Amino acid sequence: MSPSPSRRSQAGAGLLEVMISILILGIGLLGIAAMQATALRNGQSSLERTQAVIQSYAILDVMRANRQNALAGYYNTSGMKCTALTGGAGQPAGQTSAQGEYNVWLTSLKSSMGLASDASTCADVSCDAGVCTVIVQWDDSRGSGAVQQDSAGAEEGEAETGEGSTTRQVVTVSAI
Repeated sequence: MSPSPSRRSQAGAGLLEVMISILILGIGLLGIAAMQATALRNGQSSLERTQAVIQSYAILDVMRANRQNALAGYYNTSGMKCTALTGGAGQPAGQTSAQGEYNVWLTSLKSSMGLASDASTCADVSCDAGVCTVIVQWDDSRGSGAVQQDSAGAEEGEAETGEGSTTRQVVTVSAI
């Protein structure tokens, strides 16, 4: 004869086991939500870095198309510029043309990085002896600290700076 089952034998999951499993599931879901938020933030930061590189190459292409004015230094900004360049009366036609092209490019840069009225997106263009450097700077406060990259080629090179900062810069150096 087998013993009859008593009322105290386990017939299902107890309340404590259910509460523990819900707690573990909740912690796991919170971890997934945090990873999703980080992925979105870093995805936006990556998009902005990509746009900065694309825009750097865009102004370099404009300067290659207008090489004579670029070599004359008409595209040089003499430091970071966050607003359109303005020229005075009596400027050479090439300088006025170059400043107009730079202003169109800066507006396009600001629009692709966020807002056209953004005051934190700035650029610096300088050419010397056929080698031009384009620096694009923007506010990347939503992104996390990125790994600093530095790669240089024989003709063109890019470097990204700003580790641990909310201000990022992409530097592109190219012969025109």
